[in-house]
Amino acid sequence: MFVKSLELNNFRNYNDLSIELSENTNIFYGDNAQGKTNILEAIYLASTTKSHKGSKDREIIKLDKDESHIRMILSRDGIDHRIDMHLKKNKPKGVAIDGLPIKKSADLFGIVNVVSFSPEDLSIIKSGPSERRRFIDMELCQLDKIYLHNLINYNKVLNQRNNLLKQLVFKQNLLDTIYVWDEQLITFGKKLIETRELFIKKLNEIVVEIHKKLSSGKETLTVSYEPNVSFDDFSNKLQTSLQRDIALKVTNYGPHRDDLSFKINDVDIRKFGSQGQQRTSALSLKLAEIEMVKNTINDNPILLLDDVLSELDRNRQTELLSSIDNIQTIVTCTGMEEFVNSRIQTEKVFQVTNGTVKEQIDICGKKAGG
Repeated sequence: MFVKSLELNNFRNYNDLSIELSENTNIFYGDNAQGKTNILEAIYLASTTKSHKGSKDREIIKLDKDESHIRMILSRDGIDHRIDMHLKKNKPKGVAIDGLPIKKSADLFGIVNVVSFSPEDLSIIKSGPSERRRFIDMELCQLDKIYLHNLINYNKVLNQRNNLLKQLVFKQNLLDTIYVWDEQLITFGKKLIETRELFIKKLNEIVVEIHKKLSSGKETLTVSYEPNVSFDDFSNKLQTSLQRDIALKVTNYGPHRDDLSFKINDVDIRKFGSQGQQRTSALSLKLAEIEMVKNTINDNPILLLDDVLSELDRNRQTELLSSIDNIQTIVTCTGMEEFVNSRIQTEKVFQVTNGTVKEQIDICGKKAGG
C-alpha cells in the first residue's frame, strides 16, 4: 500500500496544498517550524482519525478558520481509495471513504496501516506507562477491529464507573449500581488483556533477533507484558479495592494501568539501562513493529519518519534506512546530509518553507530518484 496524493485545506499552517508522492522514499526538508511535521500529521490523521502528536481537532485547524479538509488517495492491492476528512472546531470530524460517509471514526481503522517514528518514540522506554500503552493500542487498533471494539467499550465503561465513584460521595444509594459497570468492565477488560498478551508475545519473538543484530550479538532484548491485573484475578481485585476506589474516586485496577518491561540480558533497562541502550531498544521496537504489521496484513505499512534520523548515530541510521526497502517512507529532516551520500533511493524530494512545498529536481548535484 502507498499514499499517492495528499490535499490539505486550512490545515495547520497550510492554506491549500496538493502533492503527489512516490511509492518509495519521499523526503521533506527545511528549517524547523516550517510545516514538515504537519504533512506527516495529516497522513496519520487520515489513516487513524488520531493525531500522532495527540492534538485535538480544533488545534489542527488553521488559525482564524472554522474548518479544515484532508483528502488522501491511497493505493492498496492495485485499487485506489479516497479518504476525505472534514475537521470542525466545535463538532465531531466527518470522514468519508470513496465518497461514502462512515458512521463511526473507528470504521477507518484497517484501511491504512501506518507506522510513525519520531524523536519522542526514542524515549518510550523511560517515559511513563501511558506512552507504552498508547504504543500497544495504536498498533492493535490498526490490525484488529475486534480489539478496537473492545477498547472503545472498555474506555466507555471505565469512564462511567469513574463518574459513579465521584457521585457516591453525594449519592450513596447508587452504590449497588456499580456492579453493573464492574461486570462490563471485566468482560471487555479480559479481552484486552488476552489480546495484548498475545501481541507482545509475537512482538517479542521478532524484537529479539532485530536487537541482536543492532548490538552485534552482544545483547538480548526481551519485551514483557506487565498486566496491572491478571486475567483470572480481575473480578476479585475490583471487589477488594472498592473502598479504595471510592475514597480515591478512580478505578485502580484494570488494563488501563498496564505496562511493558524491557530487559537486556535480564537487566531492567527502564531503571538501569544507559541512554544508548534505551534508544537502541526503542529502535528495535519500531523495526519489530514494522515486521509485525507486514506479517499480519501480508503487505507493507506506510512509514512516517519525523526528524528522527538526526537523533540516531550513523550505525543506527544505516540499520533503519536499510529496513525500508519496498516500503513507502515519508521522511522529514532539516537537511539532506543523511541521504545525499547514502545508498537509499530518494524518489521525491520536497523543500518546505513557511507552509509552501516545492518539489526539488536536483539536490546537491544528485537528482531525486537517481
